[in-house]
Amino acid sequence: MADSKSQASRTSGMNVDTNLVRELADMLAESGLTEIEVEDGDRKIRVSRGGGVAMAAPAPIMAAPAAAAAAPVADNASADAAASHADAQKSPMVGTVYLAPEPGAADFVSVGDTVKKGDTVLIIEAMKVMNPIHAAKDGKVTAILVENAQPVEFDQPLVVIG
Repeated sequence: MADSKSQASRTSGMNVDTNLVRELADMLAESGLTEIEVEDGDRKIRVSRGGGVAMAAPAPIMAAPAAAAAAPVADNASADAAASHADAQKSPMVGTVYLAPEPGAADFVSVGDTVKKGDTVLIIEAMKVMNPIHAAKDGKVTAILVENAQPVEFDQPLVVIG
C-alpha cells in the first residue's frame, strides 16, 4: 500500500521534500513566526501555523497599533507620526528584532537620539543571521514601535525618525 502511494506521488509530479517541510516547521516554532514560504524555481512551499485559519493577507495580522500605544513618544507631533506610521522605517524582512547588539548592552538608539543616515538603529535576526538595520535618513528618533526580541513581519513599522 505504501509503495502504491509513493509511486502515485511520483507519477503525478508531486515531489515534496518532507525534510525541508520539517525544517521550516522547526523554524516557525523557534522564531515565533506564524508563516514561512520558500520558493525554488516553480516549486513553492508554505508552512503556517495558527489552527488552520486561512488568511488572505498577512498585513492585518500585525499588532502595530498596540505596539505604537506602548512605544515611548517624545511629543505630540511624533505621537501622530507613530500612530499613522506614515514616515516610519519599516522592516525589510521577517525575523526577530533586537534593539541592542547583545544581551545586557545599551540599545542602539533611544527616543530623542539624533541619528545619521546609515547608523545602525536595530538588528533583525533571520534564519540565524544578524542583519543590521540602518537609518534611512538623518533625524531624531521620535518613536520606537517594537520591543526587544519581538517577532516582526515584512514591512512592519519599526522606528520613526523625524
